Amino acid sequence: MSAPAIVWFRNDLRIADNPALTAAAHSGAPLVALYVLDDDSAGDWRMGAAARWWLHHSLASLAQSLAERGLSLTLRRGRSHYVFEQVVAETGAGAVYWNRLYEPWAMRRDEEIQSQLKEDGVETHCFHESLLFEPGKLRNKMGEVFRVFTPFWRACLAAPPPAPPLPAPKKFDAAPLPPESDDLDAWRLLPINPDWAGGMRKVWLVGESAARAELAEFARNHVADYKAERDFLGRVGVSRLSPHLHFGEVSPRDVWHAITEPDSVGGAAYLRELGWREFCHHLLVAHGDMPERPLDKAFERFPYRHDVDALDAWRKGETGYPLVDAAMRELWITGWMHNRARLVAASFLIKHLLIDWRQGERWFWDTLVDADLANNSANWQWVAGCGADAAPYFRIFNPALQGEKFDPDGAYVRRFVPELAALDARYIHRPWQAPENLLRDAGVRLGETYPRPIVDHATARARALAAFAEMRR
Repeated sequence: MSAPAIVWFRNDLRIADNPALTAAAHSGAPLVALYVLDDDSAGDWRMGAAARWWLHHSLASLAQSLAERGLSLTLRRGRSHYVFEQVVAETGAGAVYWNRLYEPWAMRRDEEIQSQLKEDGVETHCFHESLLFEPGKLRNKMGEVFRVFTPFWRACLAAPPPAPPLPAPKKFDAAPLPPESDDLDAWRLLPINPDWAGGMRKVWLVGESAARAELAEFARNHVADYKAERDFLGRVGVSRLSPHLHFGEVSPRDVWHAITEPDSVGGAAYLRELGWREFCHHLLVAHGDMPERPLDKAFERFPYRHDVDALDAWRKGETGYPLVDAAMRELWITGWMHNRARLVAASFLIKHLLIDWRQGERWFWDTLVDADLANNSANWQWVAGCGADAAPYFRIFNPALQGEKFDPDGAYVRRFVPELAALDARYIHRPWQAPENLLRDAGVRLGETYPRPIVDHATARARALAAFAEMRR
């Protein structure tokens, strides 16, 4: 019998369209399926609490899918270098297969492991699967990394289209003596006391089959209206595929090929959003310090404020601006936030409160089930105005106007800010302007049952513009 081959699962927790898994299965070697929880290598960017909740359920789903095809999933916790020394010694493995990651720390680690394994006589096979286009391959006419999205996306569309997804292998040849596995529950990825995940359990199904069902539902019933509906907060207009994509329960090639009418208005708009995900990852590979430092170095001089109370009010959804508060509570309850709400909530933190965008980035990192280093850092920099292709500094969202435009009947606010649920729709985004009798009839007492605005919009806007002017001097 040939030496076993290890399939190293990472953010590719699926059976279908998994190049590393398919190649290993076709190699003829008996397989060992391995997942390593490597918090040490990730350093400051170890997985946040909400993502760990998702990981637990995704690993359980993957283990079941593998078991149905004759392969057990081995779980190990620790620094990947040491884990591989142990597992290779235990199994006598002659090859390791994995799909690439693009976080700076992961790329450094993977290069070191690849060198270590080769020195030990173990073959390594690495594949591109988590993005449509390999970072670094697409360049502008000067041969440089794109800093503006639109020409980047044009280059993507001009490139050869992504290959069709690979089918799921029906059965695996497992190694006769798989290595001992950690118990998933012993990793304590789920919250215990307090159990804050009840809202997430209500709204999410996790795993490959759930991801594929979500994609099919969106492609069949919603993509045609995506461009028209995507910004409305109280409607089903977006795909909610972001956590499934981040953990690799579905591949971007699956998504690309599921959009059967890519030239339609809705299909083109949705694929463009998939392109923005690509752009963020390409930026991270080119600028490894993007999560910590602004791409526009002038913003190192921005006069951010240190305001613990304001930051705490923002985190808790107690700013007195109903749309911002609904967004932050949606995040806390469900582990996810609608994209339009993300823009408004992030803009409020940075431009109304003048709090450093990295404070918001860190909070999202811990509370989002789809927390992704490239997307999170690039999007926070975009809102702050310091990133690639960034929003202009003078674009400061008015939360009340945004609410009236994208949550006109107040359905979103009523769901996540129940203390305002009975308030007339005319005032639900501006309760401080509501007549006293309407507030009383709705059971709202400003400053008691719901806070007054912690900052005046016009005053905050003027302060933000002055801060930008000061930075540019």
